[in-house]
Amino acid sequence: MDSKVVRKSSKNKYLIISFIIMLFLGYFIFISATKKRTLTIKKSEITIKTIERNSFEDFMSFQAKAVPLNSMLINIIEGGAVQEIFVENGDRVTKGQSLVRLYNPNAELAYMQQETAIIEQINNLNKAKLDLRNQELSLAKDLISIGHDYQDAEDLYDLNKKLFEEQILAKSEWVKTKENFRFQQERMNIIKQSVKKEKQANQIQIVQLNQSIAVMNKSLEVLRNNQKNFLITAPLSGRLSSFEPILGKTYTQNTSIGTIDDRKGYKLSADVDEFYLDRIAIGQKGTVDFNDKTVDVQITRVIPEVKSGRFQVELDFVSANKLDLKQGLSFGVKLNLSEKTKTNLLAKGGFYGETSGKWIFVVNGNKAERREIKLGRENPLYYEIIGGLKTGEKVITSSYKDYKQVEVLDLQE
Repeated sequence: MDSKVVRKSSKNKYLIISFIIMLFLGYFIFISATKKRTLTIKKSEITIKTIERNSFEDFMSFQAKAVPLNSMLINIIEGGAVQEIFVENGDRVTKGQSLVRLYNPNAELAYMQQETAIIEQINNLNKAKLDLRNQELSLAKDLISIGHDYQDAEDLYDLNKKLFEEQILAKSEWVKTKENFRFQQERMNIIKQSVKKEKQANQIQIVQLNQSIAVMNKSLEVLRNNQKNFLITAPLSGRLSSFEPILGKTYTQNTSIGTIDDRKGYKLSADVDEFYLDRIAIGQKGTVDFNDKTVDVQITRVIPEVKSGRFQVELDFVSANKLDLKQGLSFGVKLNLSEKTKTNLLAKGGFYGETSGKWIFVVNGNKAERREIKLGRENPLYYEIIGGLKTGEKVITSSYKDYKQVEVLDLQE
């Protein structure tokens, strides 16, 4: 049986065709893999800025409000219900002026009972002092009486001594006279020592009683002063703010019902983003615009406690000239963080939200290509360029929301 013979030339032909097809397929796959993702957009839809070589001013800006230099809370020392209101919010008051009267019958009754108890103790102490004085007086009377008896015994002794020496007085009578004089003498000495010790002891007790009475009187004074706490008065002169007590409403002890602002001067208070916490320090200077004039200010206090991503700073006006300010006025503060330096500047824009400053589209004719960059410091207007861009290059600074996966932009008029 005959077999079919395949020609060698035909076999080579098929191999060459297959190789060419595979080569074309590889080329198209390579082109598809390496081709940059491109998007066509209109120039009117984007913002193009030029890289500038200029002085970079490292500053920040924030809003601050004018607040009084000194303020004091109006606190309720003794709780009670509001009985009378003598002033209104916003009024100017003087130190000691009556603001509100509270009423608390239970507390007032307790005060009366305490006052009665203290007065009773003072009376008892005074009575004890009087008893000691009377005791001293009684001892003095006894001493006078004993002294009189001693003097009589001494006079009789002197008389009987003469009579006995002249042998007029009997010996038994003379012995009796001598014994009586000795007795009165010893009695007098003992009583004198007793009276002296008694007086010393009484003096110590009287000093202690006087000290106790002084303490009681001070307690009584404090108690009576506390009774006056139901009438709330202004602790200093100034303007009332946040003062809104309600008649009949009961306020507990240590509750604040308002503030008195001392209007002798003002400062600025601001809440600043926590990003700047390590860059702001006492003594840094800045400026604010007031009545079409630039006024210098200075950081005087930094409160590092962060709340809701912000911390508080206070600033004082450097100028000695008195400014016609009002509480609550808002100022835009420009705070200098460092000296000016010459560098390449990139205008701020929406691109940063998608790139975090790591890359940007650089414009070259009718195309814009993606390029990695490195940014440094920033202020509200510019970024400092550290690397990736040169002076005079043009970049797209508007939002990249629709271009995040694109590498080349074709720009059309």
